[in-house]
Amino acid sequence: MQDRHPLRIGCVKYLNARPLIHGWPIDVVLDHPSALCAQLSGGELDIALVSSFEFLRNPIYRMVDGISISSDGPVYSVVVAHVGEMSDVKEIELDPAAETSGNLLRCLLNERKLTPRFVATSTSSSLPKGTARLLIGDQAIRFRQKHAKEFQFWDLGEQWKKLVGLPFVYALWLVRPEVVDPKSIADRLRRLRDSNLANIDSLIAGEKEFDRGFCARYYREHLRFGFGEREMEGLRAFHHLCQKHDLLPKRDFALNLV
Repeated sequence: MQDRHPLRIGCVKYLNARPLIHGWPIDVVLDHPSALCAQLSGGELDIALVSSFEFLRNPIYRMVDGISISSDGPVYSVVVAHVGEMSDVKEIELDPAAETSGNLLRCLLNERKLTPRFVATSTSSSLPKGTARLLIGDQAIRFRQKHAKEFQFWDLGEQWKKLVGLPFVYALWLVRPEVVDPKSIADRLRRLRDSNLANIDSLIAGEKEFDRGFCARYYREHLRFGFGEREMEGLRAFHHLCQKHDLLPKRDFALNLV
């Protein structure tokens, strides 16, 4: 139980999460989305910033109100790298860590009546003809910047906005049901997010892995860090499409916000 040990908190280890976790005063488990989902569902973490699909699949959690990692148009860091037309792609390599993005991709393809096979991601930076690759997070950013002239990039945030007209929610803070006083934790996370966004230039100036000019565009133009009515509607639309395409069981959509 959470009252018997220090709060165990996990966060995706991507550039997009820095404004939500920078400055948190206790140790944070940084990992890939699928690993964090497994740790949270297994009770190894009390709260984690994880894939929105984890909530839709396992809606036992309370959700921190007002915070998400979302996009309202092109997101830049969730893309399918391909050559030629997407309609000509026969295989797509999937990153096993990309649960939300993988299911978003399935929904987008199904809605367009495209039926490529899904295969495991290879280690090669080249792709055979007719093969594409789903990339997420920091890996997607590095791949795009290194191979910008070799590939086209099908941006899933942009495609979602074209299809649905709403933001797409990639990640949320989820809290296990046994955690004591989740609202006080949620309030701390909201204050931390607000402080980091108010001082975003300082956060960017301290960035050591990525170009600062890129970070400024990424944070200001591609990402959203709120979770309001339109983001809720976007999440609801994703839930509906996942059910439509048999990616989730049929059940009601309900949010337990703190």
